[in-house]
Amino acid sequence: MGIFIKNEDQIAMMRRASHICADVHDLLASYIKPGITTDELDKIAYEYIIGQDATPSFLGYRGFPSSICVSINNEVIHGIPGIRKLKNGDIVSIDIGVCYKRFHGDAARTHAVGEVSETHRKLIDTAETAFFESIKHAKAGCYLHTLSAAIEDHVDSQGFKVVEEWCGHGIGRQLHEEPQIPHTRQDRRGPRLAHGMTLAIEPMINITSGETITLEDTWTVVTKDGKFSAHYENTVLVTDGEPDILTLRG
Repeated sequence: MGIFIKNEDQIAMMRRASHICADVHDLLASYIKPGITTDELDKIAYEYIIGQDATPSFLGYRGFPSSICVSINNEVIHGIPGIRKLKNGDIVSIDIGVCYKRFHGDAARTHAVGEVSETHRKLIDTAETAFFESIKHAKAGCYLHTLSAAIEDHVDSQGFKVVEEWCGHGIGRQLHEEPQIPHTRQDRRGPRLAHGMTLAIEPMINITSGETITLEDTWTVVTKDGKFSAHYENTVLVTDGEPDILTLRG
């Protein structure tokens, strides 16, 4: 199956889904403090999304049991909310998908909980800046490999490692569409980007090794060495000019 190019009506639906996603992130950021449980964060997100006449993209997706993914410290992605409480010094990655009129928006943010170490603060910042380095190349006429190379080059320059096993993806009518978006330099240039492509670009980075393992719950992915991980993602519309970050407000 090829890459799905969206028309203006479809982009409008994705923009609405993405704005709801951004609003949920802003809402949850105000609750991320020591003592709150990850399940409480999940419930807040669910109620807000449903209140906007939308649905959580993740809930029930391939059997996933929650509305959002909440991944703490050495958890890279797909953490399942539960009774665990956040504590001072944690870092927590929140990944949110929203579906509005059958079109999706997807974004992730990593937050410091209370006071965190300088290394962990830099890790969080580098995941975000790697995203912004990559989208300098998210323009019609560029090739996908340039985004991947920009992520790896920036992360390496900061002394961290990208997660190789997991990648970004196209998004639209399906939560995961073509193309896959690796976070490392590729031998092939990949597809040529075109106006109307929508991409979920999501650097996941670790401190000393990009290796991961999946826990027995079959969802939660953790760093192999037990060190912390950070994740930053937005849904991006490729245009003939500057990329349009749908999951950022303003």
